[in-house]
Amino acid sequence: MIKLIIINGPNLNLLGEREQTQYGSKNYKYLEEICLKRAKDLNIDIEMRQSNIEGDIVNIIQDARNTYDGIIINAAGYSHTSVAIRDALSIFKKPIVELHISNIYKREDFRHKSLISAVVTGIICGLGTNGYILAINSMHEILKNENK
Repeated sequence: MIKLIIINGPNLNLLGEREQTQYGSKNYKYLEEICLKRAKDLNIDIEMRQSNIEGDIVNIIQDARNTYDGIIINAAGYSHTSVAIRDALSIFKKPIVELHISNIYKREDFRHKSLISAVVTGIICGLGTNGYILAINSMHEILKNENK
């Protein structure tokens, strides 16, 4: 069975409350529910984690190396600032999908550069919470094809 971890960074726990024009009106519980349902449909074991603390995210990524087949990460604001998260992801050595609910290229200039993009397998942005479903589907295909 494929094992994935979805890592969510700062402020994603406030989905549905903050900047609904960027992030929509669905809350974090809804996000968890749709991800768990899609994973179950694909027979994927999935864990979801969220932290507002950079060091916690680094620890989660480091711990994931021995447990998970892939990472889906929405590092949120840390995508643009965290060399530490980038370095931890580069050590993972398995498929990684970077995810953003909003289109970071239609936002402020500082959001146009993601430090983690260079070390991930693929990127999904601007498709709302549906991006998580697309990331799960993509990871399923990537890992299924690697196992052939």
